[in-house]
Amino acid sequence: MAEIKDAHIVEIPVDEEHRQKLICAMNAIYAIQQHPLTEISQSPGHFLLLKLWQREDDLFGRRIAMKEKRMDSIRREIFQLCCFIFIFHGVFLTILFTSSLEDHHNVKLYRYWKVDRQLQRERADGRALTRCIQELRMKGASFDLSKEPQIGKRMKSSNSSSVPKFPRRAPRDHDQGIQQLLLSISYEG
Repeated sequence: MAEIKDAHIVEIPVDEEHRQKLICAMNAIYAIQQHPLTEISQSPGHFLLLKLWQREDDLFGRRIAMKEKRMDSIRREIFQLCCFIFIFHGVFLTILFTSSLEDHHNVKLYRYWKVDRQLQRERADGRALTRCIQELRMKGASFDLSKEPQIGKRMKSSNSSSVPKFPRRAPRDHDQGIQQLLLSISYEG
């Protein structure tokens, strides 16, 4: 007991603090009592209607989820079907192309390209000669007799537009290599 008399005890007034907590608790209780759900829980008709509507809402949610799941599976099936169609067409067209390419068709194609290139050269040479003839007619005696048509070389005409004209695509070595590869694949199968 002697120790208790010697100890210093400080008392802190808590009335203000308790009053604020009590006011907050009372406000919360008042808010809960004034909440519409409290009023609904006290009325049996409103409470029953709320429960029925909540069940219907849950059923609608489940139906919607099931239909969304079904739509996702249908989308996957459609995507797979499109992929299979794409693969089928790719394989079918490859087989069709390789079966139609035989050696004599390849030779005919090569000859066509070769004749086409020769024809293009002949046309270019003819245009060069025609230009020289026109120049000779226009200049008359002042024409330089040492001048020859530039056969085999491209000449730019003075009346050509600034838009470049692209030549037709001539066959290249890698085109023939691809054809030979396709032919070898078709003969293996």
